[in-house]
Amino acid sequence: MELTEKEISTNGITIKYYDEGSVGKPVVILIHGFPFNKLMWTGQIEILRQHVRVIAYDIRGHGGTSAGADEYTLSLFTHDLFHFMDSLQIEKATLCGLSMGGYIALYAVEQHPTRLSGLILCDTQCLADDAETKKKRFQTISSIEKDGLRKYASDSIKKLFATRSLLNKRNMVSFIERTILHTPKETICNTLKALANRKETCSRLHLIDVPVFIIVGSEDAITPPKLSIQMQEKISGSLLYEINNAGHLSNLEFPDRFNSYLLRFIKLIG
Repeated sequence: MELTEKEISTNGITIKYYDEGSVGKPVVILIHGFPFNKLMWTGQIEILRQHVRVIAYDIRGHGGTSAGADEYTLSLFTHDLFHFMDSLQIEKATLCGLSMGGYIALYAVEQHPTRLSGLILCDTQCLADDAETKKKRFQTISSIEKDGLRKYASDSIKKLFATRSLLNKRNMVSFIERTILHTPKETICNTLKALANRKETCSRLHLIDVPVFIIVGSEDAITPPKLSIQMQEKISGSLLYEINNAGHLSNLEFPDRFNSYLLRFIKLIG
């Protein structure tokens, strides 16, 4: 599939993005996980652009988007998103975020709920890091600063994919490993700090007043299904779909199943 990369400058950075489908149709914005970029959504863009206007962008410092000068925080990433929407004259959109992208989507619905048509939360959670997780993130930063990204990428791969995917989907695994290795070391360290310092969003889930779909891989070791169940129980009217045998990157491991759920949601919200 041929995709045309576009760019736009806003909020002190230049954002690289894909914008497919017809202007005038409902907008779905895909927000990638960490430490990836918009290319992780290629299999979704191909399907969605037949039904909606679908946009996938690189979060600051990731992919082709510039890093800017500000300290990374989840609030900053969310401000970037709304500035991006403003620059494209998008008043309202459905957000589909995976992992860190889900954190941004949950921040967004807190900050400007009237600008969202719906939420698709994929392999993500609403909790903040506990003390042990924070400690591990900062240990990872020290390791990367000392030894580079090779060990970090190798260790990450083992957690990101289900065991079956590691064995049977080697091209996809290699793609993600290359993506991590090509992400600037500074971006990874600065984003790890942002993730460690993010606030919880669980206590405000009951206030969400837009349609919500939650998708999770049954073998997700990073944000396991029990965390998706906890979110689903707190968000009135939300629906939860579990993809059997998928790990943390369910959209890549089982794109056909994942895409069928996306299309179901889009038809549901009209």
